[in-house]
Amino acid sequence: MRIPEHIGIIPDGNRRWAVSKGMSKEKGYATGLESGLALFKLCQEVGVKELTFYGFTKDNNKRPTVQRKAFTQACIIAARKLTEENASLLVIGNSDSAMFPDELRGYTTRTTFGDGGIKINFLVNYGWEWDLNELKTSDKRKNRSENVISNIKSFDVSRIDLIIRWGGRSRLSGFLPAQSIYADIFVVEENWPDFEIEHFHRALAWYDKQEVTLGG
Repeated sequence: MRIPEHIGIIPDGNRRWAVSKGMSKEKGYATGLESGLALFKLCQEVGVKELTFYGFTKDNNKRPTVQRKAFTQACIIAARKLTEENASLLVIGNSDSAMFPDELRGYTTRTTFGDGGIKINFLVNYGWEWDLNELKTSDKRKNRSENVISNIKSFDVSRIDLIIRWGGRSRLSGFLPAQSIYADIFVVEENWPDFEIEHFHRALAWYDKQEVTLGG
């Protein structure tokens, strides 16, 4: 089976899941923490080299305060869990903003834990405009690099092969637009808190059947 080198994860549907269980919306965020760790270990097993999780975006901060605090805390706990694994962790997002959690500032440069292994990128307080803003400045430089990726804030993130989105929606929602340009997108109808191992294997089997030409 052809295994994607870099997988992007959009763990959507947390609030809808909570409502379906008769809970308030903010209760859905923490429920997916164990799912994220399980998915990380699955990627280790099959040989994925890089994994990017969508934590929360700049626009998500418009949500009610109780929800914002809940998804921020979930991201803090998720990052701490990853520091206990064999991984190379980088948290990417606007750390100049008050919405960026202080607890994660130490991970805004890539840090290796354990024996290293999978590169983990964690998007926290991320915004695609924030990410690409450097292009406006670099465009004015006479000797700028022709490599677009080297001129954006997420320059240490490679091109994504496969994006898996839970929650039944197929949009990217601003997820790493430069690196997602040729990504195949697999949509899981179930919400993220209902994660099952089968979802991952189904996505890999689907990806294996796709013809990858990168425009050629």
